[in-house]
Amino acid sequence: MKSAIARNRRTRAVALASAAGVALTLGACSSSSGGSGGGSTGASGEKIGVSLITKDSNNPFFVTMQTGAKAFAEKQGNINLTIASGKQEGDDQGQIDAIEASIAKGDKGILITPMSTGVNSAIKKARDAGLYVIALDTPPDPANTVDITFATDNFKAGKLIGQWAQVQMAGKPATIAMLDLFNDKVVSVDYNRDQGFLTGMGIPVNDPKKNGDEAKTGNYNGGTYTIVCNEAGNGAADGGRSAMERCLTKNPDINLVYTINEPTAVGANAALKAAGKTATIVSIDGGCAGVAAVKAGVIGATAQQYPLKMAELGIQAIAQIATGGAKPSNSQGLDFYDTGVALVTDKKAGDITVISSDDGSKICWGSAS
Repeated sequence: MKSAIARNRRTRAVALASAAGVALTLGACSSSSGGSGGGSTGASGEKIGVSLITKDSNNPFFVTMQTGAKAFAEKQGNINLTIASGKQEGDDQGQIDAIEASIAKGDKGILITPMSTGVNSAIKKARDAGLYVIALDTPPDPANTVDITFATDNFKAGKLIGQWAQVQMAGKPATIAMLDLFNDKVVSVDYNRDQGFLTGMGIPVNDPKKNGDEAKTGNYNGGTYTIVCNEAGNGAADGGRSAMERCLTKNPDINLVYTINEPTAVGANAALKAAGKTATIVSIDGGCAGVAAVKAGVIGATAQQYPLKMAELGIQAIAQIATGGAKPSNSQGLDFYDTGVALVTDKKAGDITVISSDDGSKICWGSAS
């Protein structure tokens, strides 16, 4: 028992150290951001204008990011933060309008969770106007559309839940539902998580930037698989439920469900429950509600990311640049700045490193600063 407790403490320490390491790296980029107040204002003494533009203001992930960014900006004292978003997932025009507004009011930088390639031209316009643009959570396609991205390694996050799932299947035939984000937009977070999950399962992918083009039957690591469906849930609970209902009409014997995020997972579970079915559900985000769903047994495992840290690091970077500091750099070997990921589950799977739902709840979407 004592050794198990020690292992759990070490595991949690690894997750926290991984999260904290990013903040320490960025903090070392420049010493010109000032003292404990978070840095000096610009040369004129005016506050530094920053706009945070999320995909929507309904998804708990983005609500948490907005709330945390506002609190962090107020704490710094030198930031004039504007928060905007699309009306819902898929609202490119809402984000474009917010980018235009940021340019018009003379912001120094933009933090954006880009909706799709549909906002790329507007981002280019902002950069051409001299704004420093940082993508959060969702790397744009191509990556150099923005100055830098602070994000989870979404492929790695998908791979972790795929590896965990294939162990849980224990060689049984896997009848899989894939509940993606969109079916009419190309978004890196969508295909990276999807393709990461398949790779973790040991299922060969075809085009790494396209969902649903892999072989529908074959072998995973340990057994055979059938992919019943690739349905879009639009990242929401109601969309997840509708998508799962469509999948169940194709095959009522689904026993493994991949979901793009936790609201989608909750919706999928509701559809399964209504149909009198059960399945292993895996997801990505690691929000407090999602971790609670792991503890309750609704979600088997979720890959936890850290949106508060993304927003804080983004604000810090723009403030540093605005006051003459150095620009941040990508993580080694990646085309973005990796903000960390941890697998949250109460069911161990071989030698895969995990943290428990209890430990995950203590750092859910939290900041390492």
